[in-house]
Amino acid sequence: MNTDAALSALRALGHESRLAAFRQLVQAGPDGLSVGELREFLDLPPATLSAHLNVLRAAGLVDDEREGRVIRVRANYPQMNTLLAYLTENCCAGAVDCGPATACPPRKPGAKP
Repeated sequence: MNTDAALSALRALGHESRLAAFRQLVQAGPDGLSVGELREFLDLPPATLSAHLNVLRAAGLVDDEREGRVIRVRANYPQMNTLLAYLTENCCAGAVDCGPATACPPRKPGAKP
């Protein structure tokens, strides 16, 4: 990850509602949530949530997929892990007992935990 991509992701997460949305999607797992479900969790007007999701999408932190009349939104785990690795790549000046967090391996959509 380069500095510009990291800054874009961090800017996207730098708003309370976007951070809450992203954290909710991470918690939901690889199946993600429908936009309606996410809106209920966050209690945001539809247009506001749409604008926030556009910022997260532009930063590469979320992906969405149309399923009939429903749009399902998922956290982009590889991008999240890349950002975490970028932030921690020189953690603790290379000390043995300090290192990046373990990557969060996403399950395939529909897979059981």
